[in-house]
Amino acid sequence: MLNNILGWFSNDLAIDLGTANTLVYVKGKGIVCNEPSVVVMRRDNRKLIAVGAEAKKMLGKTPEGIIAMKPLKDGVIADFDAAEQMLKYFIKKVHNRKSFVSPRVVIGVPSSITQVEQRAVKDAAQASGAREVYLIVETMAAALGVGLPIGEPSGNMIVDIGGGTTDIAVISLDGVVYSRAVRVGGDKMDEAVMNYIKRKYNLMIGDKTAEDIKIEIGSAYKAGDGEKTMDIKGRDLISGIPKTVTIYESEIREALKGPVNIILDTVKVILENTPPELGADIVDRGIVLAGGGALLRGLDFLIRDATGLPVILAEDPLTAVVRGVGKVLDELDLLKRVAIN
Repeated sequence: MLNNILGWFSNDLAIDLGTANTLVYVKGKGIVCNEPSVVVMRRDNRKLIAVGAEAKKMLGKTPEGIIAMKPLKDGVIADFDAAEQMLKYFIKKVHNRKSFVSPRVVIGVPSSITQVEQRAVKDAAQASGAREVYLIVETMAAALGVGLPIGEPSGNMIVDIGGGTTDIAVISLDGVVYSRAVRVGGDKMDEAVMNYIKRKYNLMIGDKTAEDIKIEIGSAYKAGDGEKTMDIKGRDLISGIPKTVTIYESEIREALKGPVNIILDTVKVILENTPPELGADIVDRGIVLAGGGALLRGLDFLIRDATGLPVILAEDPLTAVVRGVGKVLDELDLLKRVAIN
């Protein structure tokens, strides 16, 4: 009886708990929250200072007694306490601080998640006030989010490039036929940019600058529309004094080669291991790219060139996973078929 009463009040939530961003979808309302997965807390008593967009502004700028951190690393919880605080904050924010609401929550997780990591995600969500917690693999969610017919007996290939992981799967009949996840995503791309600039210019830049460079002039494929440039500021490693240098698109393409090639090689491994009948479907339907990393300019051309297959960039790739997890909320029989037991 109590569960029924709680059910009347509850607004069920779908969450894409990402390394870079956390998105929340509320049944009947759509996506209500899309904020960076960053938490700022006091070092001594771990009291929360800021979460999300406000916290991201403080990254790399905090004094000694305050830590700014990302609770998730490579798609899984790295700091349980911070992740729990972050989830609690987002759930409360979405429910306008109504603390008696205990929603049913569905969360998208990487396919490579271990039993222990699954437990950690469930525990964090329950500690944040969720009544029931279901987990769904992100590739499955992304495929649903971009509208692929996953219930049909045909091969659908999805490449979901997130902040911490790239998840690639071939899906048929509501199940994953073959999948592979690599811990390479947007964060590793940022890291590659930082290392390249440090090596080439003896210039130290922060995570945020590296991310801005990737978004502004990063690319995976040489297009014919001229060379973009960008002025960046950092600290000279020799003199220790801040300075500005101008960098070129071709340099950043070179810097990103490492992580981009790992993603490309994984796509090839998946194609080699896909049963021939499903492979034939992929030739017709192509490979669908989702996730924030799919926005890297020219990545679709690069994969098309390397595989000879059509490559489709999903509409609004950043929200594909959360839209898919949201779809599952509306169709409970589908949830039972695709949730991880």
